Amino acid sequence: MKILFVHQNFPGQFLHLAPALAARGHQVLALTAETNQRRSPVKVVKYRKPDPVTVAPPLTRMFAESAERGARAAFAAAQMRDRHGYVPDVIFGHSGWGETLFLREVWPEARLLVYAELMYQTEGLDTDFDPEFRRDGLGARISTAARAAHLVQAMVQADAGLAPTEFQAATFPRELRAKIRVIHDGINTAVVRPNAEAVLEIPGTGLVFRPGDEVVSYVSRSLEPYRGYHSFMRALPAVLAARPNAHVVIVGDEGQSYGAPPKDGISWKARFLNEVRDRLDLGRVHFLGRVPYDTYLSLLQVSRVHAYLTYPFVLSWSCLEALAAGAMVVASDTGPVREVISDGVNGRLVDFFDIASWSAALTDALANPAAAAPLRKAARAGVVTRYDLAGICLPQLIDFVEDAGKRRSAAGI
Repeated sequence: MKILFVHQNFPGQFLHLAPALAARGHQVLALTAETNQRRSPVKVVKYRKPDPVTVAPPLTRMFAESAERGARAAFAAAQMRDRHGYVPDVIFGHSGWGETLFLREVWPEARLLVYAELMYQTEGLDTDFDPEFRRDGLGARISTAARAAHLVQAMVQADAGLAPTEFQAATFPRELRAKIRVIHDGINTAVVRPNAEAVLEIPGTGLVFRPGDEVVSYVSRSLEPYRGYHSFMRALPAVLAARPNAHVVIVGDEGQSYGAPPKDGISWKARFLNEVRDRLDLGRVHFLGRVPYDTYLSLLQVSRVHAYLTYPFVLSWSCLEALAAGAMVVASDTGPVREVISDGVNGRLVDFFDIASWSAALTDALANPAAAAPLRKAARAGVVTRYDLAGICLPQLIDFVEDAGKRRSAAGI
């Protein structure tokens, strides 16, 4: 079977699936952006970078950008077909950036699968969640609704979709939800596991942390409100005052991954650090920026308590990896998190905005590590049972793609 993955940042969510399908004897290829420098587990073909969209009104800019990217992907696909006779049996692409929008015009005979990560909504998700940064009014609602246009088109064209969590699948309209199967990308629990010998060194300080030390960890690709960085930072002064031997280790950069950038030009990291700076012992708060995966994993393994917060939005891999590492996770009581954490069973849930409760929960976890032992054990067991890569998710993902190819063959195409 010929299988084509499409993702501007390949491998992305297909990191394990693509090579696994290749290992099963399928001809696996990936179509990605020419700017993508990530190492690929399979052969890649690159499409040209889209020209910047400068003339579209703000309301239609996202669709215009998605359509431009989709056109670039389609022109590259046409060259693959015309010059090399390449026709995939199955196309599996991420719908988020428009790359799949016109692939049916090149390969109408292929089965088209899309990774359906999230559908924008005007109510009940990220855009109206945080009163501190909420954009109110009809104009804001129209803007949010307009951002969903390319996602709707991609799902309408698709033969089937895949979402990693029930929460994310449920963001799609009922008519489209019927096309979506829920299978998580999978957590490699053979690698992400408790490690009593783990060591974390803090560069430039001489500090070395091991399991059992009073370490609070927080991880986000970017330090920003969508992942609760502001609530976390506001909780820290009380935590460090109550626990004089505790240290906080924060992983994430100063960029912006989701939502709007800060209006004053200062990074979200600096803005919320400055807000509490005079109430913190900064010698016990360590910002590591982005770190190698091994360092990140060591942080999860040495942490006495790990804080995870998110808007009602895409669930981070780091949440499940923290659970798999046997961390005591204190998390926001929001929809995507409730799917994987039950309060008092495999972690603690705290209202996203309740700073006093965040301080209390983190302090309690630091002060009473023995009480957290059953929760840590249940945390890992839950991930192994529901999200293990090798035993649960990868076989289901393989079946999802191979079944699409079988349907194409059965149709006589």
